[in-house]
Amino acid sequence: MTEIYLVRHGQASFASDNYDQLSDLGRRQSEFLGQYFAERHISFAQVFTGSQQRHRQTADAILRDREKPAHRIHPGLNEYDFSALYRAYMDQHPAEGDQARDGDRRIFYRRLKKALALWAEDGLRGELPESWSAFSDRVSAAFNHIRDDVRGPCLVVSSGGAISMLIGQILALAPPRIIDLNLQIRNASFSHIRLGRDAAHLSSFNNIPHLDRIDRLNAITYS
Repeated sequence: MTEIYLVRHGQASFASDNYDQLSDLGRRQSEFLGQYFAERHISFAQVFTGSQQRHRQTADAILRDREKPAHRIHPGLNEYDFSALYRAYMDQHPAEGDQARDGDRRIFYRRLKKALALWAEDGLRGELPESWSAFSDRVSAAFNHIRDDVRGPCLVVSSGGAISMLIGQILALAPPRIIDLNLQIRNASFSHIRLGRDAAHLSSFNNIPHLDRIDRLNAITYS
């Protein structure tokens, strides 16, 4: 069976002018993961990433000082536009703007979860970049492309939303469960998938053995 290590990017730059770049911590998280793979002699025949900068930076940090395998980019692995969904939700629920500062991460993700639920039900109004079903379709198309192309152990770097959608498709989960998965995926975590002849099998989810140690507990992040 072919193995896929499905990695969420390291911590990005929340509340900065450019979210789509790793923070200093995000780079360290990704390097720690690369060290974990190297110590266990886990190598990759191919690498797939989305086209977002944080995906490429994470893959580069994981493979730092190692031979670089063939790298393919598939935009279907990109994250949904959470900023657009958040704005649409706030336009639809303006009274929530008085509850807390927009820079508060807990408030932001509480609102985002509500926005995602509405999005999945086609209840989010406004000009949106894509529908929930279109997002699902492009993630499925990206995974099918990987399955058709992969020739050995494979590193796939993406984002929490796309990863949760893919895992939801493998496990046949309903949208609320996919959203729950999305909001618990940790930065630079990996999930392990085995590809059989006729199906994909999830063998582990949201692993962080490279961070789950006493001197790195403060490197465990969700956003």
